[in-house]
Amino acid sequence: MSIAIGIRFREGGKIYTFDTGGLDLKVGNQVLVETEQGPGLGTVVTPAKDLGQECPRALKSVSRLANEDDLWQHEKNVARERFAFEHCQERIAARSMEMKLVDTEVLFDGSKIIFYYTADGRVDFRALVKDLVSKFRTRIEMRQIGVRHEAKMVGGLGCCGREVCCATFLNEFAPVSVKMAKEQNLSLNPAKISGLCGRLMCCLNFEYRLYNERKRGLPKMGKRIETEQGPGKVIRQNVMERVSTVLLVDGQEIDIQHEEPAGRPARRADDENTPSFEEHESS
Repeated sequence: MSIAIGIRFREGGKIYTFDTGGLDLKVGNQVLVETEQGPGLGTVVTPAKDLGQECPRALKSVSRLANEDDLWQHEKNVARERFAFEHCQERIAARSMEMKLVDTEVLFDGSKIIFYYTADGRVDFRALVKDLVSKFRTRIEMRQIGVRHEAKMVGGLGCCGREVCCATFLNEFAPVSVKMAKEQNLSLNPAKISGLCGRLMCCLNFEYRLYNERKRGLPKMGKRIETEQGPGKVIRQNVMERVSTVLLVDGQEIDIQHEEPAGRPARRADDENTPSFEEHESS
Protein backbone atom coordinates (compact mmCIF):
# COMPACT_ATOMS: atom_id res chain seq x y z
CA MET A 1 0.00 0.00 0.00
CA SER A 2 1.33 3.46 -0.93
CA ILE A 3 0.01 6.75 0.48
CA ALA A 4 1.04 9.37 -2.05
CA ILE A 5 1.09 13.16 -2.20
CA GLY A 6 1.93 15.65 -4.94
CA ILE A 7 4.92 17.92 -4.40
CA ARG A 8 5.93 20.98 -6.39
CA PHE A 9 9.47 22.36 -6.16
CA ARG A 10 8.98 25.65 -8.03
CA GLU A 11 5.98 27.90 -8.39
CA GLY A 12 4.02 26.80 -11.45
CA GLY A 13 6.35 23.81 -11.89
CA LYS A 14 5.52 20.19 -12.49
CA ILE A 15 3.91 18.18 -9.69
CA TYR A 16 5.83 15.05 -8.65
CA THR A 17 4.37 12.13 -6.72
CA PHE A 18 6.07 10.94 -3.53
CA ASP A 19 5.22 8.49 -0.78
CA THR A 20 4.38 10.20 2.51
CA GLY A 21 6.86 7.97 4.31
CA GLY A 22 4.38 7.54 7.16
CA LEU A 23 4.19 11.29 7.85
CA ASP A 24 0.87 13.07 8.39
CA LEU A 25 1.20 15.70 5.66
CA LYS A 26 -1.24 18.42 4.67
CA VAL A 27 -1.43 20.68 1.63
CA GLY A 28 0.94 23.60 2.17
CA ASN A 29 3.50 21.67 4.23
CA GLN A 30 7.09 22.18 3.15
CA VAL A 31 9.07 18.96 3.07
CA LEU A 32 12.52 17.67 2.27
CA VAL A 33 12.77 14.87 -0.28
CA GLU A 34 15.55 13.02 -2.06
CA THR A 35 15.56 13.53 -5.83
CA GLU A 36 17.78 12.33 -8.65
CA GLN A 37 19.77 15.55 -8.30
CA GLY A 38 20.08 15.38 -4.53
CA PRO A 39 17.96 16.76 -1.69
CA GLY A 40 15.14 19.09 -2.61
CA LEU A 41 12.74 21.34 -0.72
CA GLY A 42 9.18 21.14 -2.01
CA THR A 43 5.64 22.13 -1.09
CA VAL A 44 2.77 19.65 -0.74
CA VAL A 45 0.11 20.69 -3.28
CA THR A 46 -2.22 17.66 -3.39
CA PRO A 47 -3.70 15.81 -0.40
CA ALA A 48 -2.62 12.32 0.60
CA LYS A 49 -4.23 9.53 -1.40
CA ASP A 50 -4.11 5.76 -1.08
CA LEU A 51 -2.97 4.55 -4.49
CA GLY A 52 -3.57 0.88 -3.68
CA GLN A 53 -2.70 -1.12 -6.78
CA GLU A 54 -2.63 1.99 -9.02
CA CYS A 55 1.00 2.80 -8.27
CA PRO A 56 3.02 1.79 -11.36
CA ARG A 57 6.40 1.89 -9.61
CA ALA A 58 8.02 2.26 -6.24
CA LEU A 59 7.75 5.87 -5.11
CA LYS A 60 10.48 7.77 -3.32
CA SER A 61 9.50 8.75 0.20
CA VAL A 62 9.42 12.16 1.87
CA SER A 63 12.45 12.44 4.16
CA ARG A 64 10.99 14.82 6.72
CA LEU A 65 9.22 18.10 7.30
CA ALA A 66 11.34 21.15 6.57
CA ASN A 67 12.80 22.91 9.62
CA GLU A 68 13.97 26.49 10.10
CA ASP A 69 17.46 25.68 8.83
CA ASP A 70 16.01 24.23 5.63
CA LEU A 71 13.85 27.30 5.06
CA TRP A 72 16.83 29.57 5.71
CA GLN A 73 18.86 27.58 3.18
CA HIS A 74 16.05 27.95 0.66
CA GLU A 75 15.93 31.74 1.13
CA LYS A 76 19.69 31.88 0.66
CA ASN A 77 19.35 29.88 -2.57
CA VAL A 78 16.65 32.24 -3.85
CA ALA A 79 18.91 35.23 -3.26
CA ARG A 80 21.76 33.39 -4.99
CA GLU A 81 19.48 32.66 -7.96
CA ARG A 82 18.77 36.38 -8.39
CA PHE A 83 22.45 37.25 -8.24
CA ALA A 84 23.35 34.43 -10.65
CA PHE A 85 20.70 35.65 -13.10
CA GLU A 86 22.03 39.22 -13.07
CA HIS A 87 25.65 38.12 -13.42
CA CYS A 88 24.86 35.75 -16.29
CA GLN A 89 22.92 38.53 -18.05
CA GLU A 90 25.98 40.76 -17.81
CA ARG A 91 28.27 38.09 -19.25
CA ILE A 92 25.86 37.33 -22.11
CA ALA A 93 25.76 41.03 -23.02
CA ALA A 94 29.53 41.38 -22.68
CA ARG A 95 30.08 38.47 -25.06
CA SER A 96 27.28 39.60 -27.44
CA MET A 97 25.72 36.15 -27.38
CA GLU A 98 22.47 35.52 -29.26
CA MET A 99 20.52 33.94 -26.44
CA LYS A 100 17.91 35.05 -23.93
CA LEU A 101 18.29 34.10 -20.28
CA VAL A 102 14.91 33.12 -18.80
CA ASP A 103 15.51 31.82 -15.28
CA THR A 104 18.03 30.31 -12.90
CA GLU A 105 17.72 27.48 -10.40
CA VAL A 106 20.08 26.67 -7.55
CA LEU A 107 19.80 23.11 -6.26
CA PHE A 108 18.95 22.90 -2.57
CA ASP A 109 22.44 21.77 -1.53
CA GLY A 110 24.09 24.33 -3.82
CA SER A 111 25.88 21.63 -5.81
CA LYS A 112 24.70 22.96 -9.17
CA ILE A 113 23.17 26.04 -10.79
CA ILE A 114 20.92 25.58 -13.82
CA PHE A 115 20.53 28.46 -16.29
CA TYR A 116 17.45 28.27 -18.51
CA TYR A 117 17.63 30.11 -21.82
CA THR A 118 16.01 30.40 -25.23
CA ALA A 119 17.76 30.80 -28.56
CA ASP A 120 16.89 30.50 -32.24
CA GLY A 121 19.61 27.94 -32.84
CA ARG A 122 22.60 26.28 -31.23
CA VAL A 123 24.74 28.46 -28.99
CA ASP A 124 28.42 27.97 -28.18
CA PHE A 125 28.39 28.87 -24.48
CA ARG A 126 31.67 27.22 -23.45
CA ALA A 127 33.31 30.57 -22.69
CA LEU A 128 30.21 31.68 -20.76
CA VAL A 129 30.28 28.51 -18.65
CA LYS A 130 33.93 29.18 -17.77
CA ASP A 131 32.95 32.67 -16.59
CA LEU A 132 30.15 31.26 -14.45
CA VAL A 133 32.25 28.46 -12.95
CA SER A 134 35.01 30.88 -11.97
CA LYS A 135 32.41 33.12 -10.30
CA PHE A 136 30.27 30.57 -8.45
CA ARG A 137 32.71 27.65 -7.96
CA THR A 138 30.06 25.01 -8.55
CA ARG A 139 28.69 22.89 -11.37
CA ILE A 140 26.95 24.84 -14.13
CA GLU A 141 24.27 23.54 -16.48
CA MET A 142 22.95 25.53 -19.46
CA ARG A 143 19.50 24.22 -20.38
CA GLN A 144 17.77 25.41 -23.56
CA ILE A 145 13.96 25.57 -23.39
CA GLY A 146 11.17 26.34 -25.84
CA VAL A 147 8.95 29.41 -25.92
CA ARG A 148 6.04 27.60 -24.23
CA HIS A 149 8.24 26.69 -21.26
CA GLU A 150 9.52 30.27 -21.21
CA ALA A 151 5.94 31.55 -20.82
CA LYS A 152 5.37 29.01 -18.05
CA MET A 153 8.40 30.27 -16.13
CA VAL A 154 7.85 33.99 -16.69
CA GLY A 155 4.04 34.01 -16.37
CA GLY A 156 1.73 36.87 -17.30
CA LEU A 157 -1.91 37.65 -18.09
CA GLY A 158 -3.74 36.06 -21.00
CA CYS A 159 -6.35 37.71 -23.21
CA CYS A 160 -9.03 36.44 -20.79
CA GLY A 161 -7.61 38.62 -18.03
CA ARG A 162 -6.48 35.68 -15.92
CA GLU A 163 -2.94 34.48 -15.31
CA VAL A 164 -1.80 32.17 -18.09
CA CYS A 165 -2.77 28.53 -17.55
CA CYS A 166 0.74 27.19 -18.04
CA ALA A 167 2.05 29.22 -15.09
CA THR A 168 -0.78 28.22 -12.75
CA PHE A 169 -2.10 24.69 -13.12
CA LEU A 170 -0.92 23.03 -16.33
CA ASN A 171 1.66 20.36 -15.54
CA GLU A 172 2.16 19.11 -19.10
CA PHE A 173 1.76 20.77 -22.50
CA ALA A 174 -0.87 18.97 -24.56
CA PRO A 175 -0.79 19.22 -28.38
CA VAL A 176 -2.95 22.06 -29.73
CA SER A 177 -4.00 22.30 -33.38
CA VAL A 178 -5.78 24.82 -35.61
CA LYS A 179 -8.54 22.22 -36.00
CA MET A 180 -9.53 22.84 -32.38
CA ALA A 181 -10.08 26.53 -33.14
CA LYS A 182 -12.12 25.67 -36.25
CA GLU A 183 -14.37 23.30 -34.30
CA GLN A 184 -15.13 26.11 -31.83
CA ASN A 185 -15.97 28.57 -34.65
CA LEU A 186 -13.16 30.89 -33.62
CA SER A 187 -11.41 33.38 -35.82
CA LEU A 188 -8.28 31.88 -37.36
CA ASN A 189 -6.46 35.19 -36.96
CA PRO A 190 -3.12 34.14 -35.35
CA ALA A 191 -3.18 37.23 -33.12
CA LYS A 192 -6.49 36.11 -31.58
CA ILE A 193 -5.77 32.43 -30.99
CA SER A 194 -2.12 32.67 -29.93
CA GLY A 195 -0.88 32.94 -26.36
CA LEU A 196 1.93 35.01 -24.88
CA CYS A 197 4.41 32.44 -26.20
CA GLY A 198 3.28 32.98 -29.79
CA ARG A 199 1.93 29.42 -30.05
CA LEU A 200 -1.71 28.35 -30.15
CA MET A 201 -3.41 28.96 -26.79
CA CYS A 202 -3.48 25.92 -24.52
CA CYS A 203 -7.08 26.70 -23.54
CA LEU A 204 -8.24 25.75 -27.06
CA ASN A 205 -7.81 22.18 -25.86
CA PHE A 206 -10.08 22.56 -22.82
CA GLU A 207 -13.49 22.56 -24.52
CA TYR A 208 -12.59 20.81 -27.76
CA ARG A 209 -14.15 17.51 -26.69
CA LEU A 210 -17.27 19.27 -25.41
CA TYR A 211 -17.72 21.09 -28.73
CA ASN A 212 -17.41 17.79 -30.59
CA GLU A 213 -20.13 16.29 -28.39
CA ARG A 214 -22.43 19.29 -28.82
CA LYS A 215 -21.97 19.24 -32.62
CA ARG A 216 -23.11 15.64 -32.93
CA GLY A 217 -26.19 15.51 -35.15
CA LEU A 218 -26.00 19.16 -36.22
CA PRO A 219 -26.10 19.96 -39.95
CA LYS A 220 -22.84 21.29 -41.38
CA MET A 221 -22.42 24.96 -42.16
CA GLY A 222 -23.60 25.74 -45.69
CA LYS A 223 -25.70 22.57 -45.93
CA ARG A 224 -29.19 22.85 -47.46
CA ILE A 225 -31.90 21.44 -45.23
CA GLU A 226 -35.68 21.20 -45.19
CA THR A 227 -37.58 23.18 -42.53
CA GLU A 228 -41.27 23.65 -41.72
CA GLN A 229 -41.09 26.98 -43.58
CA GLY A 230 -39.41 25.42 -46.61
CA PRO A 231 -35.88 24.68 -47.84
CA GLY A 232 -32.95 26.77 -46.69
CA LYS A 233 -29.21 26.89 -46.03
CA VAL A 234 -27.44 26.83 -42.66
CA ILE A 235 -25.55 30.11 -42.28
CA ARG A 236 -24.82 30.26 -38.51
CA GLN A 237 -24.77 27.96 -35.50
CA ASN A 238 -24.76 28.25 -31.74
CA VAL A 239 -23.12 24.94 -30.92
CA MET A 240 -23.57 25.20 -27.15
CA GLU A 241 -27.32 25.82 -27.46
CA ARG A 242 -27.63 23.50 -30.51
CA VAL A 243 -29.35 26.18 -32.57
CA SER A 244 -28.86 26.61 -36.33
CA THR A 245 -29.76 29.77 -38.20
CA VAL A 246 -31.19 28.93 -41.63
CA LEU A 247 -31.55 31.32 -44.58
CA LEU A 248 -34.72 30.51 -46.50
CA VAL A 249 -35.11 30.96 -50.25
CA ASP A 250 -37.24 34.09 -49.68
CA GLY A 251 -34.43 35.75 -47.72
CA GLN A 252 -35.95 35.15 -44.29
CA GLU A 253 -33.75 33.86 -41.46
CA ILE A 254 -35.11 31.39 -38.91
CA ASP A 255 -33.59 29.58 -35.93
CA ILE A 256 -33.90 25.81 -35.66
CA GLN A 257 -33.57 24.15 -32.25
CA HIS A 258 -32.04 20.67 -32.53
CA GLU A 259 -32.60 17.81 -30.13
CA GLU A 260 -29.94 16.90 -27.60
CA PRO A 261 -27.46 14.15 -28.60
CA ALA A 262 -28.59 10.68 -27.58
CA GLY A 263 -27.44 9.72 -24.10
CA ARG A 264 -26.77 13.31 -23.00
CA PRO A 265 -29.17 15.42 -20.88
CA ALA A 266 -30.32 18.81 -22.05
CA ARG A 267 -27.88 21.60 -21.25
CA ARG A 268 -29.03 24.41 -19.00
CA ALA A 269 -27.31 27.70 -18.31
CA ASP A 270 -27.16 26.84 -14.62
CA ASP A 271 -26.20 23.20 -15.15
CA GLU A 272 -23.80 22.32 -12.36
CA ASN A 273 -22.19 19.70 -14.60
CA THR A 274 -21.16 22.25 -17.21
CA PRO A 275 -17.35 22.15 -17.51
CA SER A 276 -15.76 25.20 -16.00
CA PHE A 277 -12.29 26.72 -15.61
CA GLU A 278 -12.14 25.56 -11.99
CA GLU A 279 -12.80 21.94 -13.01
CA HIS A 280 -9.90 22.05 -15.44
CA GLU A 281 -7.75 23.65 -12.78
CA SER A 282 -8.28 20.84 -10.35
CA SER A 283 -7.80 18.03 -12.86
